[in-house]
Amino acid sequence: MENKVNGINISNPNRVIYKEENITKLDVAKYYKDISCKIMKFLENRPISVIRCHNSIYEECFFKKHPMPNDNVEKIKIGSSNPYFYLNNTKQLISQIQMGTIEFHTWASKVDKINSPDIMVFDLDPDEHISFTKLKQGVLLLKNLLDELNLKSFLKTSGGKGYHIFIPFKNIKNYNKFNKFAENIAKILEKRSDLFTTNIRKENRKNKIFIDFLRNKKGSTCVCPYSLRVRKKAPISMPIAWEDLDKIKPNQINLKNYKKYLNNSWKKFFNINQTLE
Repeated sequence: MENKVNGINISNPNRVIYKEENITKLDVAKYYKDISCKIMKFLENRPISVIRCHNSIYEECFFKKHPMPNDNVEKIKIGSSNPYFYLNNTKQLISQIQMGTIEFHTWASKVDKINSPDIMVFDLDPDEHISFTKLKQGVLLLKNLLDELNLKSFLKTSGGKGYHIFIPFKNIKNYNKFNKFAENIAKILEKRSDLFTTNIRKENRKNKIFIDFLRNKKGSTCVCPYSLRVRKKAPISMPIAWEDLDKIKPNQINLKNYKKYLNNSWKKFFNINQTLE
């Protein structure tokens, strides 16, 4: 068996990462190589955090946002903390898989404009008692509000319980204004519908959809489009078209079936010129 992917030798290629689906480390590397052109548009030159699992997803995994000396990555110093890291090519992406990375999370800004976020994120996280019908209703309420503001938005599955809505921006000057704008949108939704809450405490989210706007602060991250999740059945946080909301559940797309869901609905994402002004 050829154990090299994009020139990177995958050690322990037959190690099973997702047991129920018999998905191996080599399978994970091949997936990321297959969608590298798509995912790198969102990973490239953005500080990232990753989730690594040196064995399977059922054993100890850890969240990592600072590089090790032997990591094949680019490094950037931000403030007084240890350096952060980012990727700028597919070889570095596959090197992450070789090191045990499964899941990728990105900042809202790029390294060359670290204080100028260009992707706003809303994570709609439903209480376990919220039906799929109510969840879809909530997603559309947010979309309708963004439409009222003439903001083009994009939908993706979370790979978990909910959906993520991404909004591209240009020429944002600072994170404070950016995050405050996101907070205002969340507060308006909360006032318009008792379906929503902005309360971060889980005990106060009963029969509600938590609208998480806090991912728009400097240093916060959201799972990257096309990233695998460290969850059973190898789900993927996959971009989907708005018209497919009725047909695709949040954890429906996975490593086994993803090819039939790939589409061009996010093709113009970075070409949209919209600002907070």
